[in-house]
Amino acid sequence: MDPLIRKLRRLLLRWLHRSRSDEYELLKVDECDLLNCSGSVFFVRRISYKEVRKATDSFQRIVYSNSEVSAYAANFGEGCGGVCLVKEVKDFDRGNDESFHKQVQLLGRLHHRHLLSLKGFSLGHDRKSKRLLVFDNIENGSLKEHLNDPLKTPLNWRTRLQIANGVVAALEYLFLFSEPPISHVSISSSNIMLDENFTPKLSDFGLLTGGSSVMVTEDCTGQENRKIIFQLGVLILELVTGQSSEMEGSDLIEWIQESRFFSSIDKMLDPDLGNNYDGTELKSLLAVAKLCIKSWDKPSYTIPQLFRYLQKETDIPQH
Repeated sequence: MDPLIRKLRRLLLRWLHRSRSDEYELLKVDECDLLNCSGSVFFVRRISYKEVRKATDSFQRIVYSNSEVSAYAANFGEGCGGVCLVKEVKDFDRGNDESFHKQVQLLGRLHHRHLLSLKGFSLGHDRKSKRLLVFDNIENGSLKEHLNDPLKTPLNWRTRLQIANGVVAALEYLFLFSEPPISHVSISSSNIMLDENFTPKLSDFGLLTGGSSVMVTEDCTGQENRKIIFQLGVLILELVTGQSSEMEGSDLIEWIQESRFFSSIDKMLDPDLGNNYDGTELKSLLAVAKLCIKSWDKPSYTIPQLFRYLQKETDIPQH
């Protein structure tokens, strides 16, 4: 590296450290960690714990919760990002924030249209405080809300296809292009967020923090990898039927495993769709769901293969 560039980098780092404020702070990282493979510099804001607590109504506005994370809706106001998603990452050693900082560094590097983007992080000043990640806009809430809440705007067929394709596109990115590889991914209608344009955003992904998780690798042969494809199948069934996938979607799974399930599609289809759907696309989507459910016992397709198939059969462009 040119000596002048090295000198400029050192000067930049010193200036960044001196310019921290009480409200926003750059994540402390080594000089080498500020650059990714493309040479971009990452700036991750530290948001005051007090501000996050106020925006989440003292962490009462729960969006979803599982063994790995608890997620909250946070309203920071119109001038500060509007309604965002705040995640409490569990099982970190509260006395040592190194692993949490690594999580922030990794998530700050991920950029995809169908992944919820990291806006900042927050740490309290004592061991009992939550370790929080602040993500981007979730103006239209979760997919589950729109499928299960009669007061929410019903999703049309095209939007449902775009959601299915978007989720698979996000998985392909995490499987093939994330460096280092993502080690935890969970898919459900509760953690698929919708922005102001109803663009789907996968929100539950990151490094391992403890407990059960899904290990992401290219070959998709392990039990954990079969689980993520299985979850995708359940999600597609939920999109088609509008029914809840509580209890791992047992009723939906029994239906899709029937040898003549196509003959009962009319009974299972979400009434909100009426007749406004493409029959060929519907059968293609259900065929993918069936393959995903079947992969729990015998893996036959990878996420990239499923993504290419969906693109071809539903003609949904990806950006």
